[in-house]
Amino acid sequence: MAATATASSLIAPRSGLQYYNVLDAVLALPHTLRTSFLSSPILISPLILVAPVILILLRVAFVQARKLIASRKDRHSMSYVVKWGRERLHFTLPPPDTKLAAIRHQLAEYTQLPPQSFKLIHAGAVMKDDNAPISAYGIKPGSTIALVGGGEDLEPSGRASSKHKEKPQERTEASIVAQIRGELDSVRRTLQPDVDGFLTTLNPDYVPPSVSSAAPPAAAGRRNPDLAREHIRLGELLLQSLLRLDAITAEGEWEEARRERKGAVREVQALLDRLDGGWRKRPQTKI
Repeated sequence: MAATATASSLIAPRSGLQYYNVLDAVLALPHTLRTSFLSSPILISPLILVAPVILILLRVAFVQARKLIASRKDRHSMSYVVKWGRERLHFTLPPPDTKLAAIRHQLAEYTQLPPQSFKLIHAGAVMKDDNAPISAYGIKPGSTIALVGGGEDLEPSGRASSKHKEKPQERTEASIVAQIRGELDSVRRTLQPDVDGFLTTLNPDYVPPSVSSAAPPAAAGRRNPDLAREHIRLGELLLQSLLRLDAITAEGEWEEARRERKGAVREVQALLDRLDGGWRKRPQTKI
């Protein structure tokens, strides 16, 4: 028992020099004690050997997780969003001097649509010049671009009416202002009540903004439609309205017409943003 206690006290030091002292002390023991010391079990907990390995693995996993999260955040922060029907697609944002044509061809390849068969809308305006850099349109990280498929139903009413052999009316600033106000009034009377009713269906606590010319929400008292389909329908109709407003051109000296058109585009775009915002924040139990 004394020999075992002596041996246990001899192996306590941990430095390299002390290990040599322990070995010398063991060799100096009598033969019987030395044999007893070397044959006695020295219990070392496996945690002493495994713990450093576990700590290293945990640190490596932590570093890799941080890199993965950071890369996802960077990828998301350096991307733009394309709204295509019910889908919201994220694409890596190219350099600011990239031409719009590059984005158009990227989206055409993804959607399998002909490049010139769809329109791209950003901030309520149709982006027409494919040779212009994306910076000219204000596209930056987090920007949202609406992709509207080309077709007869999406052409502005002004272009559609030009197919008829009607006698063209004289263009005046007053007629352009009346056309803009007519388009905006149509949105307020037909689409805005449906949007407010749709958002009320999504969230009963939703309080629509008061607009004097708008009718009461129409969808609130109707049967609950397919919400996803209704969201797409309203979004497409609002985008068509933006296209029609974009097709209205005002002469350089027509300040009132340009001001009316800008205000109408802003109001319709705000209604579209409210629609999409309510859809994104909808309670999942409602769907």
